[in-house]
Amino acid sequence: MPDYTTKVADIAVEAGEILAIGDVPADFLPDKTINGKEHFAVPGFVNAHTHASMTLLRSFGDDMELMDWLNNRIWPTEAKMVEKDIRIGGELALLEMIKSGTTAYSDMYGPFLESVADSTIKAGIRGVLARGPVGMFPGSRKILEDNLKLYENYNGAGDGLIKVMMGVHAPYTCPPDFCKYARELAGKHNIPIHIHMSETKAEIKQMLEQYGKRPFKYAEELGLFDFPAVAAHCVWLDDEDISIMKKHNVSPVHNPGSNMKLASGISPVPRLLKEGINVALGTDGASSNNNLDMLEEVRLAAMLHKVNELDPLAVPAKEALKLGTENGAKALQLGKVGKLAPGYKADIVLYNMNRPEWCPRHDLVSLLVYSASSSSADTVLCNGKVIMEKGEVLTLDEERILHEAQKVAMDLVNR
Repeated sequence: MPDYTTKVADIAVEAGEILAIGDVPADFLPDKTINGKEHFAVPGFVNAHTHASMTLLRSFGDDMELMDWLNNRIWPTEAKMVEKDIRIGGELALLEMIKSGTTAYSDMYGPFLESVADSTIKAGIRGVLARGPVGMFPGSRKILEDNLKLYENYNGAGDGLIKVMMGVHAPYTCPPDFCKYARELAGKHNIPIHIHMSETKAEIKQMLEQYGKRPFKYAEELGLFDFPAVAAHCVWLDDEDISIMKKHNVSPVHNPGSNMKLASGISPVPRLLKEGINVALGTDGASSNNNLDMLEEVRLAAMLHKVNELDPLAVPAKEALKLGTENGAKALQLGKVGKLAPGYKADIVLYNMNRPEWCPRHDLVSLLVYSASSSSADTVLCNGKVIMEKGEVLTLDEERILHEAQKVAMDLVNR
C-alpha cells in the first residue's frame, strides 16, 4: 500500500517563517491569503551545485567528452565573458529556477558575482556563491582573494539570502600551493569550501600519476576539509574516499543529469546514504545538463539508482525528494530550511494538482517525483515572500530577461 505522507492543512506564515501547520492560532491575522485548494505544498528545492551564468552556453557544446568540452568549448568562451554576460546569464538562471520550484541554489562561477548576488536578492531566493578558480590558470590567486572580499562584503546580505563559500575548482586543476593558499584565506573566517571531486575516471588517473594519491586524500592532506565542504559529483569513490567524507562530514552533491549526459559515471549514492553521509542534489550548469530543473534531478536520482543497482528500493521517492530539499539545505548550512515545519523558513512551493498527471491521487509524493513536471509549480514563497503566483514571477521581468539573454549569448559565442 502507498505511504500516505501528506494531509490537508492550513499553513500560517509570519516574519518569514512557518508559524503553524494545521492548528493555526485563532488570533493569527494574515496580510495575504493564498488559496491552496487542489495544490500540494512542498519545501522549495535546494540546488546544491550549479554554475548559474552558464545558461548562456546552453546547447553550445553538446555530445562531447568532458575535457574536450571544457578545453575547446567552455573555458575559451568563458574567458571572454564580461559583467553584462555574467549578470544576464545569472538572471536567466534565477528565472528558470524560480519557475521550476527552486528557492535556494549554490553557484560556483567566474568574476562579477557581486552582480549575481544583487540579482539574487532582487529575485528573492537564497544564493550561496563562490568563485571557481582553476589553480593552474594565471591570476588564480587573485581570484581567491576576490572570493574572500565577496565573503566580507556579501555574506549575510539581503536579509540573510546570500551566503558565500570559498571555491576551489578541483584537485586535478589546482596545484598544492594554490590549495594551501585557499585554505589560508578560508581560515580567516572559517569559510566553507565548494569543490568538484572525483568526477571522471581520467581525473583519478591523472591525480595518481601526478601526485600518487586520489583526489580526496590530496584535498584532505592540504587542509581543504578542515572547514565544512560541499563536494560536487563524487562519482568515482573507493573505501578510503568514503572514509574521508565521513571523517570530515563532507556533503557530496549528486548531479545525475550532468553526469549521465557527459558519460562521467554514476555516483554510489545508495551506499553513501547507508553510510550516513548527507547526499545533496544539484543540476550542474545548464551547458551540461541542460536545464536547472531540480524536480527532474529528483526523478533521475530515484530512477538511475534503481536500474544501476537492479533494486527498485535503491532510492525511494521520499528519499529522493529529501536529497533535493532537506539534505541540500544541510549541505549548504542554511539553517532552518528544507522542511515544512513550524520554526522553519517559509520556503514553499505549491504545485497545481488540477492536471491529468496528478490523477488519481494515491500518493502525492510519488506523483510529484515520478509523474509531475515542474510546469505544475504554481506559487513560490521564499523567506515568507511570494515571488511567483499562478505561474508569474513577480520579482523579475521575464520578457526582458529572455530577450537580453538571447542577444547576449549570440554576441558572446561570436566574439
